Amino acid sequence: MAVTEQALLAALASVRDPHSGKDFVSLRAVRGVRIDGGSVAFGVELGYPARSLEAALARELEAAARTVPGVESVSVQVTTQVTAHAVQRGVQLLPQVKNIIAVASGKGGVGKSTTAANLALALAAEGARVGVLDADIYGPSQPMMLGIEGRPESTDGKTMEPMRNHGVQVMSIGFLVDPDQAMIWRGPMATQALEQLLRQTNWQDLDYLIVDMPPGTGDIQLTLSQRVPITGAVIVTTPQDIALLDARKGIRMFEKVGVPILGIVENMAAHVCSQCGHVEHIFGEGGGRRMAAEYGMEYLGALPLDLQIRLQADSGTPTVVADPGSEVAGIYRQVAREVAVRVAQQARDFSSKFPTISVSKDT
Repeated sequence: MAVTEQALLAALASVRDPHSGKDFVSLRAVRGVRIDGGSVAFGVELGYPARSLEAALARELEAAARTVPGVESVSVQVTTQVTAHAVQRGVQLLPQVKNIIAVASGKGGVGKSTTAANLALALAAEGARVGVLDADIYGPSQPMMLGIEGRPESTDGKTMEPMRNHGVQVMSIGFLVDPDQAMIWRGPMATQALEQLLRQTNWQDLDYLIVDMPPGTGDIQLTLSQRVPITGAVIVTTPQDIALLDARKGIRMFEKVGVPILGIVENMAAHVCSQCGHVEHIFGEGGGRRMAAEYGMEYLGALPLDLQIRLQADSGTPTVVADPGSEVAGIYRQVAREVAVRVAQQARDFSSKFPTISVSKDT
């Protein structure tokens, strides 16, 4: 029996994307179908990085293809193509940066910076090109968390090369000042410094730039949300009522400036005793999930209150790189893929396709 493309696509429609729940055929992710007698070859292109899932997906797609009568051999290639997506109206995209993801919280102390660092490292581990911008001018923490010391180089005296470690590009005010120096700056000065860090860094072909936002919803945060081309925001909170109260303010701020919320991460959701395994919800239970349901937002996942997360971040090797096989690292990777899937579902940016129009007195 001759193998037809229609029969092959019908079989492949039984395989679903593990994150979106939709089949790859309806997602138009199947590429380059070739049929030569009983031999078939095709590719599936994901819109988000998922290196850890590619082998399993390829096996599942191959098994589905082999159900078609007449198929004798199957060649499957699963690839990723991250594209640029739309940002706030009137804000231009940053050169060499496809998508900017703001990681924010309404208040400090909820583990936002640790979450940002691990999400960036998880995206990199899944195959993406990732950068981190430490936007906390008054209390930069990414240099320590990512284990980077020194000052950035400048080849032209005007721009800076990003610092690097663990496979990610990083920029922070912490690289430019002494560690014990207090930044006694008013809001406009801090905002201007942050914009310079963002725009005068030679980011190199990034799929995602993770911005570790300063805590709160004041002038600096609002200005950043209006001027920085943000694809979407991730809200980090603990289950505690007071943290949820402030997280709501962060959600409202992004809504007012037209930045979509990609989802909510519930940090310090539960503590598991290292001695007896007893689970205790020190900061309350399920608050982040309830808030996500209340606002109709994606609940990206819950992370435990774990001593190792803190120790690994303090040592400059966050959990995703310090213990990649651990359960906690797996949660970070799952959350990172969910974030990337939500980005892929946003409207694409087509500004680069538009022609440049110039008006001259001679025409």
